[in-house]
Amino acid sequence: MAFSRARAEGRRVVISGMGAVCASGVGAQKLWEAARDGVAQIRPLKTERPYDGRIKIAAQVPDFNPADYIEPNVLPFCDPFTQFCIVAADEAVAQAGFGRKDVAGPRTAVIIGSGIGGMTTIEDGIYRYYVEGTRPEMLSVPKLIPSAAPATLGMRYSCHGPTFSIGSACSSASQSIGLGMQMIRQGLVDKAIVGGAEACVINATIRAWEGLRVLSPNLCRPFSKGRNGMSLGEGAAVFVLETEEAARARGHAPLCELAGYGTTSDAKDPVRPDLEGASSAIALALEDAGMAPQEVHYVNAHGTATHANDITEAEAILRVFGDYGRVVPVSSTKPIHGHALGASGGLELAITIHALREQIAPPTINFLEPDPRCPLDVVPNAARKHKIDAAMSNSFAFGGINAVLIVRHAV
Repeated sequence: MAFSRARAEGRRVVISGMGAVCASGVGAQKLWEAARDGVAQIRPLKTERPYDGRIKIAAQVPDFNPADYIEPNVLPFCDPFTQFCIVAADEAVAQAGFGRKDVAGPRTAVIIGSGIGGMTTIEDGIYRYYVEGTRPEMLSVPKLIPSAAPATLGMRYSCHGPTFSIGSACSSASQSIGLGMQMIRQGLVDKAIVGGAEACVINATIRAWEGLRVLSPNLCRPFSKGRNGMSLGEGAAVFVLETEEAARARGHAPLCELAGYGTTSDAKDPVRPDLEGASSAIALALEDAGMAPQEVHYVNAHGTATHANDITEAEAILRVFGDYGRVVPVSSTKPIHGHALGASGGLELAITIHALREQIAPPTINFLEPDPRCPLDVVPNAARKHKIDAAMSNSFAFGGINAVLIVRHAV
């Protein structure tokens, strides 16, 4: 497979700030430390109402009081997925060196991915109507719509540019980030606030995932023999994108360059991943970045610890990377933060950026022994110092929607 050395036309895009909320707590640094140190954040399940299902674990945001972060006039409009998004965005904007109104105006886009949107509000409303015989909360509709998160951020920072949500299951965050990059490259906007948010570790959702037989009752073990499924997670990750020229002009050192984005559709099966679709997304991201596979020194895998996904992803990496795919570090961090669905690509990109900046490949924990059908170097159980000039993050979603991002050091 040949790779073009000419990168896409347009302006060079950098990531100037990032923020995260997940099972490790509030802050992208906490997420990275948990991933780097291999400390799982999957704990006994806590739900507002008793849960009678088989799965009793999840990666839930601990001790989160939204009133500590969100104004009382805003909070009534915010489902938990929007709450997480606001907190992550505030961190990202601050790290980018902006005040709230510094990103205001028509040249800033806000794009947030979510697989479900306000699922807590949906479930609460249904429970009140069918069980309690009372009306759903008055603000249910503006809280539950997936566009609630980007719209709320737009209001918070007075952004008048393109503002919308992307709903493409587990690729939602990665697609929002990639689309924001493309819009800046082509001069449609100057800045973009992008990422993903999800909050659906609740009774009905867990039971639905149980029905698919893809949840582990004990430990998530990506790429390992003995793997038996994933663990659900929740949270948000948000990034501030701008041109490298703009960041330098205001004296801000960006975290990294967002160098490549590839997205494809399998167009084959609602739940079974496809080798052609996944490998094509990887190849497109490399072509977009003008890079050869050997220039990528770490891959954060989608790595769900389900039978079909891990095998297909390993095959896709090997198809594009060749023999180099057997030696490049490829780890899944989902045993740390859980599978946060529409937010996963964002959480994993945040980890990938830290890996790039600190020259450390985080581990795939809970690993027992290699599966010969996944012949990758999965950095088993312990982090590894490694020279990383560029890194890749994979997201492969139900419906066959694939998205791959590449980051590298800013020049």
